[in-house]
Amino acid sequence: MKATLDPRKIGLGLAAPVLAIVVAFLVTSVVLLLAGDPVIAVWTQLLTVPRPRLIVAIINGASVYYLSAVAVAIGFRMNLFNIGVDGQYRVAAFAAAVFAGQGWLPGPLNIIVALLIAVAAGGLWAGIAGWLKVTRGVSEVISTIMLNAIATGLVSFLLSKVADSATGSNVTNTKTIPASSQVPGFAIIPGTPNKVYGFIALAVLVGVAYWVILNKTRFGFDLRATGRSETAAVASGVNVKRMVLTSMLLSGAAAGLVGMPLLFGQDFSYGTTFQPGLGFAGIAIALLGRNHPVGIAFGALLWSYLEQQSNGLQITVGVSSELVFIIQGVIVLAVVIAYEVVRRAGLRMEQRHVARALSEQPGASTPQGATA
Repeated sequence: MKATLDPRKIGLGLAAPVLAIVVAFLVTSVVLLLAGDPVIAVWTQLLTVPRPRLIVAIINGASVYYLSAVAVAIGFRMNLFNIGVDGQYRVAAFAAAVFAGQGWLPGPLNIIVALLIAVAAGGLWAGIAGWLKVTRGVSEVISTIMLNAIATGLVSFLLSKVADSATGSNVTNTKTIPASSQVPGFAIIPGTPNKVYGFIALAVLVGVAYWVILNKTRFGFDLRATGRSETAAVASGVNVKRMVLTSMLLSGAAAGLVGMPLLFGQDFSYGTTFQPGLGFAGIAIALLGRNHPVGIAFGALLWSYLEQQSNGLQITVGVSSELVFIIQGVIVLAVVIAYEVVRRAGLRMEQRHVARALSEQPGASTPQGATA
């Protein structure tokens, strides 16, 4: 059967993100006016074409955000709210950094084993919340938030025990990963010596694996079915408790990879300056991308673009870079609302279309006793 493009569906699909962007633009402009800031100058700065070095930074930031959002999206598709990605990637990055820094294995093998350790550490940390949910009925929202705090304290404590910091420095780090285990970047953007993380390939592979597992496997079907209706999933023979635990383990395993581009492509150790907040950004980006691997990619690029462009706000127009937090928050809220508005509009259009098609059939009439 030959597939045909439905202009109505395409239009509805584009309407939601366009509506969200327009709403975010208007709300942010109102905030700027109320604060007495120059609206046109701010938008000019934010919409200026970034320089080559900023383009590299945008791509690098997006690759990390993408991994975080996919980890969150795995839980979302199961109707699980894994708020603990922030703690999971911290534990995983620390464990991988401690192992890789020892240099016990030759370069590529050291990287592979460190990645496996990160996946296992992230999965096991998330598995705690999954186990609590299926055995004690503890909400994963509460348990993952608590585990975030525990992870922060635990990693800080362990970091102080294995610190390999230079004398007189306030920065605490694990041992530096040997040069043979550092992943080189790609010089793909002309006009700058800065390189795109070599582990951008890892983000692509994770996105492809996420799509294949979700859409081409029985496990992915069961996961999506359970997320939509646990009752229907149970009726079809799905072990819901096992699916919950497996989904949390997979979400945590993906979260374990979040810090790997930074660890192997930029910092080469885990320390007090390791980038925080990646897990919470992933939640927003997963919502922006509607849990779809391609949508998440665009959301990650937008998130990273706004962050990098905000660096010049205070210098060029005298506006705090924190304005971008407002824009990002408004975009997320606008997207959630816009998709719901568009969904309801699409449902009404579909109902009218079906009613019109039925009324145009020869001899069609309203059945007796039926509501017109």
